Amino acid sequence: MRTSYLFTSESVSEGHPDKVADQISDAIVDLFLSKDPEARVACETLVTTDRVILAGEIRGQGVMDKDGEWSPGIQREIEDKVRATVKRIGYEQKGFHWDRLTFENFLHGQSADIAMGVDASGNKDEGAGDQGIMFGFACDETPDFMPAAIDYSHKILQQLADDRHSGAAPFLEPDAKSQVTLRYEDGRPVACTAIVVSTQHVEGYDEGARLEELHAYVKKAVAKVMPAGLLSDDTAYHINPTGKFVIGGPDGDAGITGRKIIVDTYGGAAPHGGGAFSGKDPTKVDRSAAYVSRYLAKNIVAAGLAKRCTIQLAYAIGVSQPLSLYVDTHGTGTVPDDAVEAAIFSIDRLGGLTPRAIRTLLGLNKPIYEKSAAYGHFGREPDGDFFPWEKTDLVDDLRAALSA
Repeated sequence: MRTSYLFTSESVSEGHPDKVADQISDAIVDLFLSKDPEARVACETLVTTDRVILAGEIRGQGVMDKDGEWSPGIQREIEDKVRATVKRIGYEQKGFHWDRLTFENFLHGQSADIAMGVDASGNKDEGAGDQGIMFGFACDETPDFMPAAIDYSHKILQQLADDRHSGAAPFLEPDAKSQVTLRYEDGRPVACTAIVVSTQHVEGYDEGARLEELHAYVKKAVAKVMPAGLLSDDTAYHINPTGKFVIGGPDGDAGITGRKIIVDTYGGAAPHGGGAFSGKDPTKVDRSAAYVSRYLAKNIVAAGLAKRCTIQLAYAIGVSQPLSLYVDTHGTGTVPDDAVEAAIFSIDRLGGLTPRAIRTLLGLNKPIYEKSAAYGHFGREPDGDFFPWEKTDLVDDLRAALSA
């Protein structure tokens, strides 16, 4: 394993077209789960110039029955939720405006063949909503137990968004991207060699004094969130390197749900099984198993059992028990990896990591997902019902299981 290297991760803002699509899809998930905690949702969103299109499969009381009939008034609620999400992000521009955009809804009933495999019946427990592999990761590089480059990339854009919403940076518009390159020595981040920030702005901030103002603002925003010890005079800044960024968001580039899966997870510092999260109810293990994998990995590191931990889970559609659990502490573990695997299956409240047990453990059948759809699903502060997979309340259970 290399110990000295450069590593880069990127993030995108809530106003990036793909993130707009993700937030709309998760707003629909939240709407449906607020009406029926057992609702089935697979909602894909396409956003482009002054247009939002939904497609996918759904089912749930107060939403759509098994015969595919819409519940009264729900289609109006869906459109209102879409427009409210776009308004919250801040799009009131020519080319993409929450009130003027054209909305189309092509959601329809869930396939009976899929429902048959997932639903519990008789002696059959509820099965996974799809086959696939899911990964979780944690490390001790940051207080959030996240890889440093993606953690700082998210926080830079969160700072820009906070300042835009508060009015502290009125020249900013919603679309933005960031990228952080760190130099590692002995496996630890010791310096930031490059920062890239491309942010949409109002007309006129691409030349002269206003361009200088924009550059100075971005550098100050970076300094607020990056550890001072990582920044230096040698850090290279690339701020709006194309020169002008006025046309942005869905007017500048189409966005689709699920295209930012590395931004959503670990910035390339860990494997990804390939499945996106947004737009899916928690019977879909693409989402719920990825969340519980992060939960397990974070608690393993928080317990002092390892400095780095990768977890893989695998499922088959319609089958409740996971096909495999793999733990890799990358040579940093204080106990053997197979002992950690055995400990996980010995903890009663984990329920063998079946889809139903995961949802019960983490309380996933709640309208908690729109908040997760921008600035990463991981490394966030647990707050009430939100981000329960970020809690470290399994530490004592793991220690007890390993000492038994």
